[in-house]
Order: sequence, then structure tokens, then C-alpha cells
Amino acid sequence: MSAKARTHKITVTAMLAAVATVLMFLDFPIPFLIPPFIKLDFSELPALLASFSLGPVSGVAVCLIKNLINCLRTSTGCVGELCNFMLGVCFVVPAGILYRRKKSRKNALIGAFAGAVLMALLSIPVNYFITYPIYANFMPIDAIINMYQQIRPGVNGLLECLTVFNAPFTLVKGLLDMLLCFLIYKPLSPLLHR
Repeated sequence: MSAKARTHKITVTAMLAAVATVLMFLDFPIPFLIPPFIKLDFSELPALLASFSLGPVSGVAVCLIKNLINCLRTSTGCVGELCNFMLGVCFVVPAGILYRRKKSRKNALIGAFAGAVLMALLSIPVNYFITYPIYANFMPIDAIINMYQQIRPGVNGLLECLTVFNAPFTLVKGLLDMLLCFLIYKPLSPLLHR
């Protein structure tokens, strides 16, 4: 890789990381669908753009940078950011790898969909074994489960809450990022590849 290409890659990755950081600041709750401490943001969109245009390593770098910066404002000791990073990597790496094998719209779609499904599936063990046990230091697990039960009284236990609420929410989030990526990738392509 030439010095010019390397400089371009670093510059575009940094720009996309900055956009991802801003998008992560613009998170918002989805009332009546998921507890208010879980918020929707579109910060994986720039990471997905980076993974498609520059490769999976750049996608991971965008995920890492946005979460490190967001650690400066968190009130949960960076637990949410750790989870966001791990799940973001699960999303953008398969998408980038499959797209790199054969650069086609179909492969990009398959890769992004596979990444969204993987991110949703892995959200259950990541939250169950890492995120929520650490959150329990700030708020009892019973209080967390109670927030889920206010939306759907029948859920019982953390694992069921994660399966019924978090995994579908994570899948929808990934699919929305995928949809937005497909809408804006082509117009942004000259900037990303120049």
C-alpha cells in the first residue's frame, strides 16, 4: 500500500469515527418497546461504511474510537461502550469480509444481514455474562428485570428479557443501519474511495 493510499485510509477512517461518535451522542429511547436505559443510535452506520469501503479493520477502528470517546461521558463505567464495541465488531467484520471476497451489491447485502443476525444472537451472551452483571453493581438485577416487566409483565428472568427484548432490538438496529448504508453508500463512494 502506498503512502498516499495509507494516508487516505487513515483520514477516511478518522472522519467516519468522528461521525460515528456524534451519532452515538444522538441516541434516543424507544418508549413502550424496550426499557429506557437501552437507546437507539445509528453509530454503526459509519463503521459499516468503513468496513465496506476500506475493509473490516477500518470498521473495527471506527467502533473502537467512537466507544473510547463515549467513555468520557458515560455514567456506567464504560460497560455499555464495551458491549457496543463487541457487538459492533460482530456486525461490521462479517459484512466487510464477505464484501471483500466478491465486491457486489448482493455480497454486501448478505454480509450486512449476516452481521446483523450475528450481532443480535451474540447480544444475549454478551449482555448476560458481561454487561448486566457489571450493571448489577449500579442497579440490582431485580430492578432491571422490573423495567422489562413494566413493558411485558410475563417475562421472567434476565435471560428471557434479553431474548424477548434485546436480541430483536439489536437485530432491528442492525437492519436499519444496513438499510441506511445501502441508501447512502453509492453517493458517498467517490469520497470514501478517492
